[in-house]
Amino acid sequence: MRDESIDYRHSNHSVGLAHVHLVWIPKRRKKVLTGAIKLRLSVILNEVATENGWLVKALEIAPDHVHILVEHGSQVAIHQIVKAMKGRSSRLLRQEFPNLCKLPSLWTKSYFYDTTGKVSTAKIMAYINDPHHA
Repeated sequence: MRDESIDYRHSNHSVGLAHVHLVWIPKRRKKVLTGAIKLRLSVILNEVATENGWLVKALEIAPDHVHILVEHGSQVAIHQIVKAMKGRSSRLLRQEFPNLCKLPSLWTKSYFYDTTGKVSTAKIMAYINDPHHA
């Protein structure tokens, strides 16, 4: 039975709701995500999400890692979300902040992901929005 209070995504062949919690770090876990870089990264990640029809439900950028909770449709794989966000942000941030070019790459190749259900999504949002990382 469907919960009518949830705004499900509809496509030609599916109805549902998908969230993924992603975490990734800068190369060598450098604490470079501060000040203007942090602000610009936030804008870039939200732009990538909007352009792809995804919704950033929560975002926390610590000096040495990123937490993001993204709502997405059924036609996208998690690795595509990561590739789009890390790829665009690395290219733009390294162009705009030349000091980031000292690193061989901005991001490591790795990332953490966890798909969430209705109950755990709220818990993850509270965790990301808790200022314990700053």
